Amino acid sequence: MQAIWCRPTWPKPFAAGLPARGNSLANESIDILYLIDRLEELVARGFHVPLGSGVVVHRQRLLDLIDRMRVAMPADIREAREVLQKQEEALAQAQEEAGRIIARAQAELEERLKNEAVVKAAEERAQQIVREGEGRAQALVRDAETQARERLDEAQKVAQQQMEEADLYSLQTLRRLETQLNNFLNTIRKGIETMEERGH
Repeated sequence: MQAIWCRPTWPKPFAAGLPARGNSLANESIDILYLIDRLEELVARGFHVPLGSGVVVHRQRLLDLIDRMRVAMPADIREAREVLQKQEEALAQAQEEAGRIIARAQAELEERLKNEAVVKAAEERAQQIVREGEGRAQALVRDAETQARERLDEAQKVAQQQMEEADLYSLQTLRRLETQLNNFLNTIRKGIETMEERGH
């Protein structure tokens, strides 16, 4: 006889003997509570282990009771178990799909943040380039204005000097012309005086 060690429970009066395992269990109408009582009685009738609180029960009878309990289990419970199993599978699939969605969302968020960082860096660089360009343009304008003022001052000085030189040259020329005219007039006067002296 094969025996199974179990912890004992409070004993109850043992009912009639158990039928052998595999006898058309699906066709019998068995009360699950009755089978639980039979299981409890089987444990109570087991052999006590000298040391400890365990007992040894008949293996075949225990397996028969387990088979009867499976068959006696109401269809609602089996269906509920199947529904629960399907719900667990659906929940696992939903969690897996949620994990994939979250992973994709995180990846898209990281990509957007990366793109936004690149765009922001490009905008800041463009603004910096614009500021540098404006600064250089303003510096070039200031340099050009300074050079223009310097050239204008220099041109004015040169023009003033040239005007002074032209005035001096004109004055000298007029004086030479005046001298020449005076000499010419003197020559004419002398010729007139000579002609007058000859006429007398």
